[in-house]
Amino acid sequence: MKAHNKWLTAPLAAGLAAAMLSGCGEEKSGDAGGSGGSVIVGMSDEVLATDPAAGYDPGSWLLFNNVFQSLLSFPKGASVPQPEAADKCGFDQGGSKVYRCTLRDGLKFSNGNPLTSKDVKFSFERALKINDPTGPAPLLSTIDKIDTPDDKTVVFTLKVPDATFPSKIASGAGSIVDHREYKDGELREDGKAVGSGPYKLDSFSDGEAVFSPNPDYRGTVKVKNGGVTLKLFHGDRKALGTALQKGEVDVAYRGLAAADIAGIEASSTSSEREIEVVEGSSAEVQHLVFNVDDPVVGKLGVRKAIAYLVDRDALVNDIYRSTATPLYSIIPAGVVGHNTAFVNEYGDEPQPEKAAQALRSAGIDGKVKLTLWSTPSRYGPSTDEELKAIAKQLNDSKLFDATVKSVEFEQYEKDIKAGKYGVYVKGWVPDYPDPDNFTQPFFGEGNVLNNNYENSKITGTLVPRTAATADRTAAEEDFGKLQDLVAKDVPILPLWQGKQYAVARDGITGLEWTLDASTVFRFWEIKKG
Repeated sequence: MKAHNKWLTAPLAAGLAAAMLSGCGEEKSGDAGGSGGSVIVGMSDEVLATDPAAGYDPGSWLLFNNVFQSLLSFPKGASVPQPEAADKCGFDQGGSKVYRCTLRDGLKFSNGNPLTSKDVKFSFERALKINDPTGPAPLLSTIDKIDTPDDKTVVFTLKVPDATFPSKIASGAGSIVDHREYKDGELREDGKAVGSGPYKLDSFSDGEAVFSPNPDYRGTVKVKNGGVTLKLFHGDRKALGTALQKGEVDVAYRGLAAADIAGIEASSTSSEREIEVVEGSSAEVQHLVFNVDDPVVGKLGVRKAIAYLVDRDALVNDIYRSTATPLYSIIPAGVVGHNTAFVNEYGDEPQPEKAAQALRSAGIDGKVKLTLWSTPSRYGPSTDEELKAIAKQLNDSKLFDATVKSVEFEQYEKDIKAGKYGVYVKGWVPDYPDPDNFTQPFFGEGNVLNNNYENSKITGTLVPRTAATADRTAAEEDFGKLQDLVAKDVPILPLWQGKQYAVARDGITGLEWTLDASTVFRFWEIKKG
């Protein structure tokens, strides 16, 4: 399967006195009345699409998750999808190839039209037919056919066993549209959106999107505000921080620069606290990637030496000021199957002696000349600092002569595909919080890293077997084996796992329920006053 992804932006790089807020649970009132005040949320990300057949960026999925329903969704604090537009869903006969859903009673779109199985079938087939290059069609590529025996029943027959299918359709890729409002085979380009989710999109422009509670919503959540206005700052982090300080936005999400957060905190007196920084968990990760066909890092001993020398603690403390945590495997903490394979293989602190031994075993005596490639235009200005810190760690061992080069993202991607880089950085924002999304795209056939790595046991046995195991906890052993194999081969070196932040003015509550590994920013949980 061709894998899409939402590439990571750098985590905030400030020392924050942020309270760690977490939790789980689900309210099942289905009340979209919205008793609280209206909330203004500022975001530096773009919203590139209002049509779920086209959007794949974090800003667009934020819109989809609040305006459209999916058959399933991720409850707050959870990584296992639960019924949403559906009353129940499940694989037939305990397998993972035929998936059947029964819809809730009384489902309606925000325009008053009934939502039936016909709309579900239309939505998935439309996304696949359009197959927009920036859309979610690859996530739906295992669908073979969709049957609708009656208005409330949808039956998906898959081409291959796919235990992750429930998670895929619980994401923005599973958004259900009204077949009367959307054309088959064509994208909607009027900036409007008609869904059955907790909110209606009242207006959308270059500067803002306005949402109000959808009175026709029937689902699992309760809306706790009178509406949300999403202010779009188009990457201007300074303007977003200024708007928060001036009270022009109630919440700043995705994009506040570290210096702005530090300044905001400093401007609020201890006796009259006006700003709160809310920290949540995240499954966003960053890796150092090795091109295994490269004449230098194509040698396993060189990759192992680097793995022995990189000090993750120093990176997250000195460069990212503890806004990330060290990552020692390809599946992040908080996701089923996570282990610490790279600690087991290389330890959790630098070991220069073992690094030297690894190089000797590869027949290398002198210093290894190496270039680390970076792209701050995609991953943030701290990326260059991070790569320079890694280069210094390697050079301080006297085993390497490493330098850093930085290019714009477009050129960066072209050069990676052309095989011009030996070592480069990649980030990853998961489509859904399942271990498959951290393994199959990286190590399955046609992997998105373009690093020429293939392990036949992973591609031929472990990936297909984990994909076919409907009980994800039963797949943990295979995911463990996969991670251990990757640690021994070192085609990538996990660096860190990010955290999520939102910054709010006094009187805003509920943000702790919007920041978890599912990456769903739940408007309905935010309350003002």
